[in-house]
Amino acid sequence: MRLLIVEDERRLALSLARGLSAEGFAVDVVHDGKEGLHRASEGTYDLIVLDIMLPGMNGYRVCGALRAAGDETPVLMLTAKDGEYDEAEGLDTGADDYLTKPFSYVVLLARVRALLRRRTRGARTVLQLGELCVDPGTHRVSVGEWDVEVTAKEFAVLEHLAVRAGDVVSKSEILEHVWDFAYEGDVNIVEVYVSALRRKLGAGWIATVRGAGYRLVDAGA
Repeated sequence: MRLLIVEDERRLALSLARGLSAEGFAVDVVHDGKEGLHRASEGTYDLIVLDIMLPGMNGYRVCGALRAAGDETPVLMLTAKDGEYDEAEGLDTGADDYLTKPFSYVVLLARVRALLRRRTRGARTVLQLGELCVDPGTHRVSVGEWDVEVTAKEFAVLEHLAVRAGDVVSKSEILEHVWDFAYEGDVNIVEVYVSALRRKLGAGWIATVRGAGYRLVDAGA
């Protein structure tokens, strides 16, 4: 899943990005309200972590502009302020949750996961193809009765393939959804993770479509 952090405190933004990346999220970071609005409008994100006090355009205006444009991406607002009025104003602009600085990273992570679960509530949260189950809520992968241990990044790659099960997914699309926009490494890093998943899941689940990408298929079909 892709997250956007809009936070002008660069040390905090970097710390959050590192922590969330370690959890398997693809994380983009910007430090200006106008750039945050542009990036949120142009990109496809599953959640936005948005500071209120930003240069260029404050978080209230960014969130309000997104909602006015019909963008329903979950927004977790951050602020150094502390008061019912500030929280109410943030929620009135369309934010989904509110966290006052200083905060615990563990609490932020819990809020992020809760918002992501809430977004998919009522939809199919567990992705299943034959005996393969991919559960975004618990990061659990199983084949039949057997649990499969995967890393956070492996899970992110598999989850994206599972969401598009049966479709051909290109390497560049996987990079876009699993790695952040600043990644400038070798596109073949995707092959490394696909190979690791094949070893762990067993043969037949991830098919290579030569020159196009990969397709998740039912190995038992």
